[in-house]
Amino acid sequence: MGGRILLIEDEGNIREAIGFILSRAGWEVQGHGNGATAIEAVTRTKPDMVILDIMLPGLSGFEILRALRDGAETAQLPVLMLTAKGQARDQEAAFEMGADAYLTKPFSNADLLATVARLAQARATGDRA
Repeated sequence: MGGRILLIEDEGNIREAIGFILSRAGWEVQGHGNGATAIEAVTRTKPDMVILDIMLPGLSGFEILRALRDGAETAQLPVLMLTAKGQARDQEAAFEMGADAYLTKPFSNADLLATVARLAQARATGDRA
């Protein structure tokens, strides 16, 4: 597997841990910690996938997701919401806005890797995850 992932997460230790897990699995991970500049970071880095927290400074993950889905170049970009917000209404809102997957913190490394692999496979075959 492999490819470029943009991890939008404001907690530095979480960014580092997720980056380590994914890089060991062959992914190139770039971290970004500010919601206000996240859309620009997606445009600049052109990732194969975005992992997105909901609670971010500047713009929320929901606002970022909406902007990604509204953009011509990012409408089909796989987005995994990875957040501490585990309530059903948050998950439903994310899927209604176009999230491809949703994991809550804390998560297992195996679940994270399996979800990322599933999204990458769906993108490669042109399917929605």
